[in-house]
Amino acid sequence: MKSGFAIIIGRSNVGKSTLINALVGSKIAITTNKPQTTRMIIHGIVTDERGQVVFVDTPGILKGSHSELTGQLVEKVKDALKGIDVIVYVVDPTRAVGAEERYTLSLVRAATIPKILVINKIDVAKKPFLEDYRALGASDFTETIEISAFAGTHTQGLLNKVFDALPEGEAMYPENQRTNLSKEQWIAEIIREKALNEMRQELPYAMHVVVDSVKEKIAPNGNEFMYVIEARIVTAADRYKKMIIGAGGRTIKEIGTVARRDLEERLNTKVFLDLEVETNAHWADLI
Repeated sequence: MKSGFAIIIGRSNVGKSTLINALVGSKIAITTNKPQTTRMIIHGIVTDERGQVVFVDTPGILKGSHSELTGQLVEKVKDALKGIDVIVYVVDPTRAVGAEERYTLSLVRAATIPKILVINKIDVAKKPFLEDYRALGASDFTETIEISAFAGTHTQGLLNKVFDALPEGEAMYPENQRTNLSKEQWIAEIIREKALNEMRQELPYAMHVVVDSVKEKIAPNGNEFMYVIEARIVTAADRYKKMIIGAGGRTIKEIGTVARRDLEERLNTKVFLDLEVETNAHWADLI
């Protein structure tokens, strides 16, 4: 049996979270078009007859920002590289190799473990930097594969390459477990995804979601159970709080509505979501 950890690393918005969801076959990591959507080290677990691979999703590397959050996320990526068996390095051929790419490469270049270069977004019509990344793969990586995480093209081939590179070992998680996230953490991430998408460019990055309780209760129809969820969006300042609430409470209501619908679909049961907004200058300490 094969068993081990495969880290998914790359700069922001190359499709790492979309890829881990495709590999696991379930939405365990949220996805948006904003940089640094991923803030936690998330494990996506694939178990089959060959053994078990634990994919480690990491925050994207974003250079040029000197915020407290960016510094924390870079340190998380560095820590996540310890004890890894395979590196899955994801790149975007629609974007030129730049400072972020060179810095991210510097984190993995000296590693002596198997390194797989994943050229993502091959379904995109214009890929002006494709040959640059192919050359990169020839010089710095043991394997190169071109995929579309969004369309699922060649993701099975990538999974096969990862399994081939893993050492022998016993499974680290139960066979039916797909992520290391608790139910509360997963729900919080779903709510944060909806807030990021709903606010578009207006939402401050100084924001975090905390789920205070998840309870099962009998639904009003008396025939099934439902989840009652109490959660808070925590932001850095009162001006941001006003933005998230919106005029007449319309924005927070819409965030709550789309989050509840998504949760009901994924949990396959009714959900009551009590969502509030609060200010905390030390919000980053909650991550």
